[in-house]
Amino acid sequence: MKAYKRLTIGLLTLQGDFERHRHQLELLGAGSRDVRLPSDLESLDGLIIPGGESTTMSILMDRFDLRRPLLAFARRHPVYGTCAGMIMLAKNIENNISGVKPLGLLDIDVDRNGYGRQIYSFEDELEVHLNGLPKKIKAAFIRAPRITRLGKGVQVLADYRKEPVFVRQNNILASSFHTELGDDMTVIKYFADNFFS
Repeated sequence: MKAYKRLTIGLLTLQGDFERHRHQLELLGAGSRDVRLPSDLESLDGLIIPGGESTTMSILMDRFDLRRPLLAFARRHPVYGTCAGMIMLAKNIENNISGVKPLGLLDIDVDRNGYGRQIYSFEDELEVHLNGLPKKIKAAFIRAPRITRLGKGVQVLADYRKEPVFVRQNNILASSFHTELGDDMTVIKYFADNFFS
């Protein structure tokens, strides 16, 4: 785990399940820092946008003047978004009645709660393809977004019932599901091993 000690990953802590991501970073041996203000982004190696409520995240990003600094940061650093984090990274949101303003960093369109509302949340086993090798992981879909359009430059790392749920584009990684709720380190380790030179 010594190799990860050099990393300090920001956690967007405006709202959501950021503590589980912090726990996984601790298990990995990497450092973390809360990000609520533009100055919190300074000297970070990367950023995680957690699951949570995308409407609240969008409002608070603007309230704390974080939108433009986040966009500038993501042009130069790795960013990983889970669930609501994927929604915030997307280019467009379908049926966007809540007026969420996504960052547009990932060339996908999403349908919020596309896999059902809270009462329809579920866990299932997925096969992910990381570094050319298949691996089984447990994935929790909690009010999960469904990808409805996939841009040409977006690589699919896993699908669920023939629909993409785990994708990568350049320095951006995103999943419809959560893996940080348990202690499976597959996804966070892939992020740390493949997105930082």
